Amino acid sequence: MKGLILTTFLSCLLACSAQQANQETAVQTVLVFSKTDGFRHESIAEGIALFKTFDAQDESLTVSATEDATQISALKLADIDAVVFLNTTGDVLNRSQQEALQQFIQQGGGFMGVHAAADTEYGWPWYGQMIGARFASHPAVQEATLNVLTFHHPSTKPLHGQWIRTDEWYNFRNIQSWIIPLINLDESTYDGGTNGETHPIAWYHEFEGGRIFYTAGGHTKESYSEPLFIDHLRGGLEYVLNVGN
Repeated sequence: MKGLILTTFLSCLLACSAQQANQETAVQTVLVFSKTDGFRHESIAEGIALFKTFDAQDESLTVSATEDATQISALKLADIDAVVFLNTTGDVLNRSQQEALQQFIQQGGGFMGVHAAADTEYGWPWYGQMIGARFASHPAVQEATLNVLTFHHPSTKPLHGQWIRTDEWYNFRNIQSWIIPLINLDESTYDGGTNGETHPIAWYHEFEGGRIFYTAGGHTKESYSEPLFIDHLRGGLEYVLNVGN
């Protein structure tokens, strides 16, 4: 009897250990989508390469990249934990693909938008609400000061109170009231800002069951080799994947 009890106990212990190990080594999958139907950023290749380094550095992460919109389907997204729209522009999804992305978010999927992701899908109101704002205009690429509003988010933990960098600074319209700004752009430090004192340039929010992160940085090729911007993107990805949060 004692032998049976001991055998049962050891079996349960091994099963629990195996289950814990599986949970610890669970691989999360990210799809980087960069289709364009308008202006095409020369930095897309650098952006994809950077996200693939996240894959190489983290064995619990798998990153794939595509410009094939048929990958945005209920069947394909069933195996995806987060979607990154990397400098997408214009109308890149048909109706069934739009429905698949909406369902993906509503089922708890993560979404990360980089730069021109806000210059995408103008004919789809839900997308504008989900991403949090629409691109309106931009001045020339130039240096500006960014004021970090909180350090309690993975995308801003590595940053200082003020972050000075060079990029193409978007002005926005239709800024949704529910977004939570992470970084505010100081329009007094560059030419061409139109949003005034409240000019969010990176934000996050939860939307219809999913986690959303957006950053307007990432126009230039140089952005994707900039250490702090890399940390900013990695932190945004951690947020939408709900890593350690």
